[in-house]
Amino acid sequence: MVLSVSLVLLFGALLAFLLKVGSLKVGACFVAVMFGFLLASTGAAGPIDHAIAGAAHTIGDMRP
Repeated sequence: MVLSVSLVLLFGALLAFLLKVGSLKVGACFVAVMFGFLLASTGAAGPIDHAIAGAAHTIGDMRP
């Protein structure tokens, strides 16, 4: 749960930054947010969550 909240904050900050520097327009930002919101309510949410958790676990195991 902590990882998912951190990722939400990270991607939210990234979207805000891209919107601020003009690399991402308001319409594209809205589409990106809505895509993530709608994707979370589909059957793909579970496998995506497991893949992210597995990647985070792998990265954590690589630390010295």
